[in-house]
Amino acid sequence: MPGLGWDAAAEQRFDVNLSILFTELPLLERPAAAAAAGFTAVELWWPWIDSPTPERSELDALRKAIEDAGVQLTGLNFYAGQLPGPDRGALSVPGEESERFRANVEVAAEFAGSLGCGALNALYGNRVDGVDPAEQDALALENLVLAARAADGIGAILLIEALNKPESPLYPLVSAPAAVGVADKVNAATGLDNARFLMDLYHLSMNGEDLPAVIERYTAKTGHVQIADNPGRGAPGTGSLPLEDLLGRLRKAGYDGWVGLEYKPGDRPSAEAFDWLPR
Repeated sequence: MPGLGWDAAAEQRFDVNLSILFTELPLLERPAAAAAAGFTAVELWWPWIDSPTPERSELDALRKAIEDAGVQLTGLNFYAGQLPGPDRGALSVPGEESERFRANVEVAAEFAGSLGCGALNALYGNRVDGVDPAEQDALALENLVLAARAADGIGAILLIEALNKPESPLYPLVSAPAAVGVADKVNAATGLDNARFLMDLYHLSMNGEDLPAVIERYTAKTGHVQIADNPGRGAPGTGSLPLEDLLGRLRKAGYDGWVGLEYKPGDRPSAEAFDWLPR
């Protein structure tokens, strides 16, 4: 295999994030492109950044595109504002953004459930000038409880993600312990035990965290893993992160779920950004 000598990568289940890869194509063409590239599963950020409640025809069209491509939807973000862009979620932002998140909860859960998607990611949202962080955290817990219950209603888990401080300076969850702590609070509040950590190795490495220690400590609380190399957020092998070793550690620690490929293809078509993968 060109690029990396990933002896054990064939044991891993990789899905492709269609909000960062294949974005050179219209949304409805991306599931088929992922299937043509050899993937059986995909994940998505909330695709309608301006609308938490898109027209049913838009939801139906995306559902049909995923079904027709024969791929499994393994993960979906709740409405999170402008992604990519200035926003990092909506659920802790008082006023209109929080309302938009709430309006989206059942819509996103129903869409995910109709495709057998088992994981919904709720991005926390940025700190807001002039608002007490404790007030934002109380609002966040309230909205995450709603989201956890909606996820439970379709047999799914709720994911809480840590981002990285250099790229998301106003986002409060910029470490594994911070994100896991929120998931624990949600589980304590609901009693459902379906809130889990989204372990994004790129974000954690950007924060300078000890990744082997994070894996050892938090794999049992992890519901999904995402990867990109660092620096650059490109494909494995374009940076210096020891991703093969880290995924091996995850497997040894008991993680057998999907690994989302959430990296930038660089200056090439997305279909050419998978040459590191075993065939």
